[in-house]
Amino acid sequence: MQRKRDNRRDFLKKSTAALATASMPYWFTVRDASANFRSPNERPILGCIGTGSRWGAVGPAAMRYSDCVAVCDVDARHAAAAKERTLKERAKYGQPGHVDVYEDYRKVLDRKDVDVVTIVTPDHWHTKIAIEAMQAGKDVYCEKPLTLTIEEGKMIVRVLEQTNRVFQVGTQQRTEMGRRFLTAIALIRDGRIGKVKRVTCNIGGAPTSGPIPKVPPPEGLNWDMWLGQAPYTDYRYKPGGRWGKSNCHYEFRWWYQYSGGKMTDWGAHHVDIAQWAIEQNGAGQGVHTVEPLVAEHPVPFKNGYPTVDDQYNTATRFDVKCMFPNGVEMHIVSHSRDGNGILFEGTKGRFFVSRGALKGRPVEELKDNPLPEDAIVKIYGGEPTSHMENFFNCVKSRKQPISDVPSHHRALTTCHLANIAIRLGRKITWDPQTEQIVGDKEAQSWQARQQRKGYEIKI
Repeated sequence: MQRKRDNRRDFLKKSTAALATASMPYWFTVRDASANFRSPNERPILGCIGTGSRWGAVGPAAMRYSDCVAVCDVDARHAAAAKERTLKERAKYGQPGHVDVYEDYRKVLDRKDVDVVTIVTPDHWHTKIAIEAMQAGKDVYCEKPLTLTIEEGKMIVRVLEQTNRVFQVGTQQRTEMGRRFLTAIALIRDGRIGKVKRVTCNIGGAPTSGPIPKVPPPEGLNWDMWLGQAPYTDYRYKPGGRWGKSNCHYEFRWWYQYSGGKMTDWGAHHVDIAQWAIEQNGAGQGVHTVEPLVAEHPVPFKNGYPTVDDQYNTATRFDVKCMFPNGVEMHIVSHSRDGNGILFEGTKGRFFVSRGALKGRPVEELKDNPLPEDAIVKIYGGEPTSHMENFFNCVKSRKQPISDVPSHHRALTTCHLANIAIRLGRKITWDPQTEQIVGDKEAQSWQARQQRKGYEIKI
């Protein structure tokens, strides 16, 4: 058994095979290459941290390429369901075995046999767990948004550089969704709309909840640990809708204490693609000014903070104007006639892209004037695959995946700045070189957040 594990570790350390490159038409559908990971020596050992609803997609996808030996969640119901699902997935791939269940993620990170972790927790836990996972020698697949604050982004980039781990962020639009977003970038790179002048990212607005009563946390939920760095508060819940209304589990997205509302939910996807398309996601690049033209919240705010604590508080309507040093004007909006997606407008034309559509005259013209055969390959840096396969290929090759941490940090910085601007109600100036808000001490203080004692991020 030890010899088999040593062979597997040698494979992970020594393999330098690069991702294959190939030319293909823009409608190409990604292939399934999980067969390349059938041998036990080729399958990393996986630990899953956070096993709620979103893990139902991420976890099984990772198990196509790895053997999961541990699942972890502060909700015992989630953990038990994840164990049952994991055993079924392992049996499907001919890898029966024991699966351990933990409440504390540190027990997963302490395991020497675990090579890779998935992190599918609420947003406010992402950075701390990811940093400690890298420090423990694990490669990481973490769902978006990677951070809760700008300072967290700087910290996670620093630790990545120190540890040289492989890290994939779960912004699947860079890889999947029928490759519509990759094709959109290829259209721009090929000059099909001329010089880009304006981009509109429609990401939707947050819902409202009305007052939510305090109730005891459900049995099996470690509420104190779920809160983590966030200030201690009472658990709240009332029935209604798919999940009910609460300050926990999926509904955490609508509380600034744990997330950034739609700005860091869909914004983490669409702003990422937009900045990639306009070539503003590289080192030293990024937004210059962020100005809230419309900003509405479901509860009253004072000095940037909600004045009531029993309701959802993230923005319901907004239009934030973001100016970039290259002259591109980007608007992040909660509502537009085109629906959820990105509208690119240039000197020669315009088109719209979403997860379900790619439309506009430049797209129609592809029938008679197709993109160069290698257009997508050049943008992607190789043959596009599924997002998870790209990650595990990089675990082998030791290259950084398509959704890398530094570029995600720069796109998410725009989203964080937008939230600061709409909460404070004023224009923010940003220096992408120094990564600092300029000329506004109060706004500068919002680049980080106070962390509850015992749950601090340490590097």
